[in-house]
Amino acid sequence: MAPPAGPVRATGADSAAGPRIRAARKEAGLTQQDLAKAVEVSRQTVISMETGDYAPSVYLAVRIARALGTTVEALWG
Repeated sequence: MAPPAGPVRATGADSAAGPRIRAARKEAGLTQQDLAKAVEVSRQTVISMETGDYAPSVYLAVRIARALGTTVEALWG
């Protein structure tokens, strides 16, 4: 069975990452647009992650963590 195509709605623990992503972004002095540009996604994708409506791929999660100067575990762990 193939995984679903397109965005994946975050569940449980993933949705709890939203506030941590927002806090790390603000601590890094980045706007949503700045973070989106740094990780090559739309600002709407950043908004969706921060509200817990979108769970990024592992690849995108790593890029986000690096852009924010933190670890994937700190954001999603």
